Amino acid sequence: MIWVLIWMAVIWVGGSYGGLSSARRWQLTALLGAVVLLSHLVLPEGAGIRRALGGNFTSWAVLFAVISLGALYGRGLSWLKARAPKVPVANSDEGLFSEAELNRYARHVVLREIGGPGQVALKNARVLVVGAGGLGSPALMYLAAAGVGTIGVIDDDVVDSSNLQRQVIHRDADIGMPKVFSAEAAMRAQNPAIVVRPYRRRLTNDIAEDLMHDYDLVLEGTDNSETRYLVNRVAAKLGKPMIGGALSQWEGQVSTFDPANGVPCYQCIFPEAPAPGLAPSCSEAGVVGPLPGIIGSIMATEAIKEITGAGEGLRGRMLIYDALYADTRIIRTARREGCPCCG
Repeated sequence: MIWVLIWMAVIWVGGSYGGLSSARRWQLTALLGAVVLLSHLVLPEGAGIRRALGGNFTSWAVLFAVISLGALYGRGLSWLKARAPKVPVANSDEGLFSEAELNRYARHVVLREIGGPGQVALKNARVLVVGAGGLGSPALMYLAAAGVGTIGVIDDDVVDSSNLQRQVIHRDADIGMPKVFSAEAAMRAQNPAIVVRPYRRRLTNDIAEDLMHDYDLVLEGTDNSETRYLVNRVAAKLGKPMIGGALSQWEGQVSTFDPANGVPCYQCIFPEAPAPGLAPSCSEAGVVGPLPGIIGSIMATEAIKEITGAGEGLRGRMLIYDALYADTRIIRTARREGCPCCG
């Protein structure tokens, strides 16, 4: 038996020094195994070659089977590694990841549904958030933390002390500051690797299309019906998905509107804006402080899913959360024939 082991050592050690490829050394090992097994199988018992080889057919068959399994295992690992997507590591200025970013996003990278390719998609994504108030605050913070590469935020309001009960992106020291600049400072402090584009103005018809054209996805979280219908109309025209959230008092709702992919737009579900007084604002009806955080965080989660392709989003579905009774339900939505926006 010792001679066979010596020959195997010669094949692997000598072959390595001689420049033989791994594949060729495995071929020689297989040839050696075939010679040994055939010698025990064909030659009569007591033959000189069989005595020199030692052992018996069964012991040699088991040994070479174990070697073959080890070889197959190694080849399988190599095949899987070759097919596995790699997370690029390089300078952030080149659109790839630095070591600090890889460490920051490690919990995303290990998620099977996101992984390296999903994190790359997040870094390359451009998301516009309309409104930096109750819903925009948590959405902006979590999009920044998740590593969305470019985040735009448009709002014409300034921080007021009454906002601080729920708009957690702003601080007491920010009172009187435009919300987009307060939000920008908080996002940059949270993640300096992202690009933040603040637009201190109201979203109007004359700028909406040009602005939204530069983004892949739009999050709409205002408490203004006119703005909500405008965002929906322009997003539908440009074929951009829109994640919309709304809340009042103890209840909130979220859905993804994307008629370009066969699901309803916002106007399919709500054909007309409510009459004055029927849908009071938060300042009129009140809202429990954590509710915008819950709904805004769901909006950010849906945005991450849309960008990475993870899971099932809220296309064609609306999630409704009742905080007062801790009740969550989902209703199906459908496109409306003759919708003036997407019909």
